[in-house]
Amino acid sequence: MRTWDTWDMGHTEHGNTRDTGHMGTAMPQHDGAVGGPLLAGGGLPVEPPPCHSLSHLLSAGMNAAVRAVTRMGIYVGAKVFLIYEGYEGLVEGGDNIKQATWLSVSNIIQLGGTVIGSARCKAFTTREGRLRAAHNLVEHGITNLCVIGGDGSLTGADIFRAEWGGLLDELLRDGQISEEVAKANGRLNIVGLVGSIDNDFCGTDMTIGTDSALHRIMEVIDAITTTAQSHQRTFVLEVMGRHCGYLALVSGLASGADWLFIPESPPEDGWEDMMCERLGETRSRGSRLNIIIIAEGAIDRNGKPITSNYVKDLVVQRLGFDTRVTVLGHVQRGGTPSAFDRVLSSKMGMEAVMALLEATPDTPACVVSLSGNQSVRLPLMECVQVTKDVQKAMDEKRFDEAIQLRGRSFENNWNIYKMLAHQKPAQEKSPFSLAILNVGAPAAGMNAAVRSAVRISICQGHTVYAVNDGFEGLAKGQIREVGWHDVAGWLGRGGSMLGTKRTLPKTCMEKIVENVRKFNIQALLVIGGFEAYEGVLQLVEARGQYEELCIIMCVIPATISNNVPGTDFSLGSDTAVNAAMESCDRIKQSASGTKRRVFIVETMGGYCGYLSTVTGIAVGADAAYVYEDPFTIHDLKANVEHLTDKMKTDIQRGLVLRNEKCHEHYTTEFLYNLYSSEGKGIFDCRINVLGHLQQGGAPTPFDRNYGTKLGVKAVLWMSEKLQEVYRKGRVFANSADSACVIGLRKKVVAFSPVTELKKVTDFEHRLPQEQWWLNLRLMLKMLANYQISLTEYISGKMEHVTRRTLSIEKGF
Repeated sequence: MRTWDTWDMGHTEHGNTRDTGHMGTAMPQHDGAVGGPLLAGGGLPVEPPPCHSLSHLLSAGMNAAVRAVTRMGIYVGAKVFLIYEGYEGLVEGGDNIKQATWLSVSNIIQLGGTVIGSARCKAFTTREGRLRAAHNLVEHGITNLCVIGGDGSLTGADIFRAEWGGLLDELLRDGQISEEVAKANGRLNIVGLVGSIDNDFCGTDMTIGTDSALHRIMEVIDAITTTAQSHQRTFVLEVMGRHCGYLALVSGLASGADWLFIPESPPEDGWEDMMCERLGETRSRGSRLNIIIIAEGAIDRNGKPITSNYVKDLVVQRLGFDTRVTVLGHVQRGGTPSAFDRVLSSKMGMEAVMALLEATPDTPACVVSLSGNQSVRLPLMECVQVTKDVQKAMDEKRFDEAIQLRGRSFENNWNIYKMLAHQKPAQEKSPFSLAILNVGAPAAGMNAAVRSAVRISICQGHTVYAVNDGFEGLAKGQIREVGWHDVAGWLGRGGSMLGTKRTLPKTCMEKIVENVRKFNIQALLVIGGFEAYEGVLQLVEARGQYEELCIIMCVIPATISNNVPGTDFSLGSDTAVNAAMESCDRIKQSASGTKRRVFIVETMGGYCGYLSTVTGIAVGADAAYVYEDPFTIHDLKANVEHLTDKMKTDIQRGLVLRNEKCHEHYTTEFLYNLYSSEGKGIFDCRINVLGHLQQGGAPTPFDRNYGTKLGVKAVLWMSEKLQEVYRKGRVFANSADSACVIGLRKKVVAFSPVTELKKVTDFEHRLPQEQWWLNLRLMLKMLANYQISLTEYISGKMEHVTRRTLSIEKGF
């Protein structure tokens, strides 16, 4: 990210901007406001933190963060204030600072932008402006501030915090406040949430708004792909990212773009010839489209900008291809937030309040960040410093270092894109054959995993077989060798291109063994749900009987239920949550003109309540019933009473989610009858069963990216294992670690032996015995206003950001 030497008061990375100097000089000319949403509070332990909000360049998900901080602040007993129009509202005071209630932030979680407004503020870059801001805070007894924004906004808040004592002394000296007031407000606590679609803030895996921006980009790419194929066109797509290429990189990885330009890694001299040669090659092989993705800040090795129009003219002049430019612009900032951003913002918002609650005079200003699936607290200025180091490395043309400073995940994305974008002949043919199959119900992202596994296997020199219809197809010999171009265009396709069935190996073991021998298959990559895991376990347990099964096996978990042991996230679950969320948004909207209505919505997931729980958080549900969190008739009665009280407010509708197998007797129909009977005269009920809506559709950017990376990681691991067990011209593998499930566990990608996972699996209900996401249910209940003890809340730990920590492999 581009930062000013002292303090960038708002992102200047997009649109027409003009850098005019350091703090105290004129502000950049852009549409955004200075500072991100800000939430402030009075003395936390006794009278918790008021909240105000500032937003600059917007990112989807900010409203979910405002909602979470407001409600969590009220939950812990704080007065919460919303500050309207960013730092300008903080400086101007008056009606720009308003106390919030629980209902102030109702029905905003699904809205893009920020409901509390945004504005540029030159005044806050001056000490005089910050003096007025301090006076306004002291007037309201606010000593805790939550700021949502980029590194400039957060740095500004930290400077404000550092000056706080001096500002109070000046107000006291001028007679604007009393000594008693100065003493009562002697310390200002700051916590930040990073809102930036560019994901350019070092230290966090993902910033608020990034996932939603990727959704917008992929929607456009999917739409463009159909027209480009119809007309045999080349499209040059320009995405945001003046100083950070994350959006371009991930969208390139998730779309299989032919060529990619990012500012962190300018192309080698002579790139024009190489690019045109590659485009010509793909077209000559029968491809009907080419996609080139370019970050708006793309440069060549000499720092000269590479523009989308220059690239277009190059393709037209050299190749004569029909070429079009699409500049996405601020489309990427808009629209409804994705499920990931809503849950991320809610999680970070709650953690921000706890960080303020636990702050001491020695606590540095911190930002709440995401690390794996965990919330952590990071010292603000450490993050800002490393973020500045990235820009410095780029300015000094140390591009390899710039990519490393972006973090290992960014570096992995870049390396994987380069491996999969263009076929490079293997250095030598390997002696190994690998078969790939899908098992269980279709899940979005399966095709992305197959594509990357096929291509990386070819890069390794392996022979690759595709198996149709799962283990049943393996038994019937539905096996064919596949090449690089056979999987072209698979990334954005939903369902399973290979075909998939639930058949388990034990029903056809002899025939499976026969075909493993016939095709000399030495490694098996199984992509699927619980049946895939169970099937590989059956193959491993049959090794004593069949020596042919002493091969390398790996399971990539792919199921909307997210119920496979050995991973925190299964492929397809993110797409399913978004599908369920979009349906619930529409259901809620349908009642906007109807008074007092409760919707009971049934989700899929078998016995696993992940889908219900995460969707419930994303849509602000009043309750979500799941098998893993047992409930009784007394709980149902309490929920009905809760909704009855809610109907007495201005928000006269409710949403209750029910996982399909959450209870043997308390069925969806039972809940409907119960709620209808108990709510008679107060509210009426409607049932919605989402069914297979949750299983279809194009994969989300997360699932495309996740599937691509899992496919690559799995094959690289299998290749390594094959080398280890290759003796005298044959493969023999019978150790526990030769058959594993690959998964993201907390912060790392792990390979877990299926025989070990068997010990922690509930086979009757097809569940892992322990599930991390159950911790999220506390958040769902708190934000729905159920009274729960804070002792159950697990706070994030303070960690540090250094070049070493950025180099650690932390999954995706």
